[in-house]
Amino acid sequence: MAEEATNGASAGVAISGVLVQVSVPASKAEEAVTFYKAAFGAEEVRRSSCSKRKADQEQPALLCAELKIGSASFLICGQIEDSTVVKGEVAPVLIRVQVDDVEGAVSKAVQAGAQLQGEISEDEAACGGGALGKLVDPFGVSWAVIAPAKVTEVEA
Repeated sequence: MAEEATNGASAGVAISGVLVQVSVPASKAEEAVTFYKAAFGAEEVRRSSCSKRKADQEQPALLCAELKIGSASFLICGQIEDSTVVKGEVAPVLIRVQVDDVEGAVSKAVQAGAQLQGEISEDEAACGGGALGKLVDPFGVSWAVIAPAKVTEVEA
């Protein structure tokens, strides 16, 4: 027998939003920001840098940058010694990007350094039956570049 689902939690805690945090080695954080700008046209909203820097660094190390693709924001954070990310444990996360031109978006991401996994296909797995391109970026993050299925009128 199916259980009844209850949406939401008690009104005691107000959650104002959710941001995906992509953690990369601290030495690769700037490279990651540059990649997401080139591959997906990300816009940098804000950043925070570490006030301490090593003698060989020209600029302070990037701690975290908030990027925006379309209407969605996410964080790129450099992993440091006391990072909140548990090393050695990986959660299966896939970031979906919805576009009008899957081939064009995938091509741009590949030119920036992403790897296409398989071929672009018209696939039911795209949750709507549209075109789907699967990518893995240079930092190990999986991306699904999708276009919604074209709507056709059904003749009566």
